[in-house]
Amino acid sequence: MDVTQEQLMAFVVYEIRLLLASYLGSDSTSDLSIRAAAHLAYALHNQADAVLQGNAFDPQQAKEALGDVDRLLATNFQTRLSAAISGEA
Repeated sequence: MDVTQEQLMAFVVYEIRLLLASYLGSDSTSDLSIRAAAHLAYALHNQADAVLQGNAFDPQQAKEALGDVDRLLATNFQTRLSAAISGEA
């Protein structure tokens, strides 16, 4: 079975979400980078599942999910995404 780049990356995001599930929530006392990774994967796991199922998702809604993580953990994923897309990363 052939796999696309999108499917491969979606699978990885989905699996990372499963692996880091225990680090979600405000009660977690783990390192901020681990919590950020867990929340980032959780924020995009539905989009990853959509790709694996052969469906599309709304990129703007996914970007907004990054903003939710930014507000929760004081990260800057939305800004970093914009910089990466514009080639400034």
